[in-house]
Amino acid sequence: MNRSSAGFFSSDLSVSEVLAEISGKAAVLIQVMQTQGSAPREAGTWMTVTRDGFYNTIGGGHLEFEAIAMARDMMARGATEPLEKKFTLGASLGQCCGGVMHLRFERLPDSMTRENADSDRAAFLQSALMEPTPPLQTVALVGGGHVGHAIVQALSPLPFSIHWADSREGVFPALNHERLQMNQFDDITESIDEFPKESLLLVMSFTHAEDLEVVRAALARRRSDPQCFPLIGLIGSKTKWARFRHRLSERGFSETELAAVTCPIGIAGITGKQPAVIAASVAAQLLVSRGGLSTPQY
Repeated sequence: MNRSSAGFFSSDLSVSEVLAEISGKAAVLIQVMQTQGSAPREAGTWMTVTRDGFYNTIGGGHLEFEAIAMARDMMARGATEPLEKKFTLGASLGQCCGGVMHLRFERLPDSMTRENADSDRAAFLQSALMEPTPPLQTVALVGGGHVGHAIVQALSPLPFSIHWADSREGVFPALNHERLQMNQFDDITESIDEFPKESLLLVMSFTHAEDLEVVRAALARRRSDPQCFPLIGLIGSKTKWARFRHRLSERGFSETELAAVTCPIGIAGITGKQPAVIAASVAAQLLVSRGGLSTPQY
């Protein structure tokens, strides 16, 4: 995550991630309490603002800019009483949505010690937020190459929990992320039995032979539990999948079973081969698969 002197922004951080970022700092919680008509985010959406940063987003462009300014004014004045304000998304905010958003501003509790403040703030946020954080979708990623690294980076700020596996030592970066688990397996097919069954599985190991065995193991697990791995995405070309399909068919997998595999992975029409482009395409595909892709209606 990148920070700048002008402020830090990241979307869809969890409560614990936000608490880690604002520890020891004065902060204000901004929450969308109600909306009417077209609005960029729904009721329950929230963000926190410090004197030099902001975390998560309530959307709306200039609306958010004004809300951040109001939150920082509260801190500058030492205000502790909650404030609610109605914003009409019209010309005064440089917008033409026509909708309405009701925002609540509330100072997060301070305390004499950082430890007490963190505990108090955790309890405050959990009780103040209107809706629980949406459930995370689990992604199982086999392969620690350049594309694997790019995918993990793309998914980190999104609502996914990532299980990352490889058969090689020393391929994982030095990352500390509460929604990321990294494991090295001598036999990578063993990872298939370790992944949660609800995982969206991505296969991109360092050899085609290993890819084939991972897909075979995933299909075998699906045979005993059809609810396992709702998506099996294999990196590669249509030619690669045609060869894999033939070999897997020879091993006894039916056409119905093989239909569970998507190859190439990613959104159709995005053809770039750079790792970051593939990662963006795969991230979009996973959002669609989890039913979480929506477009704000302005």
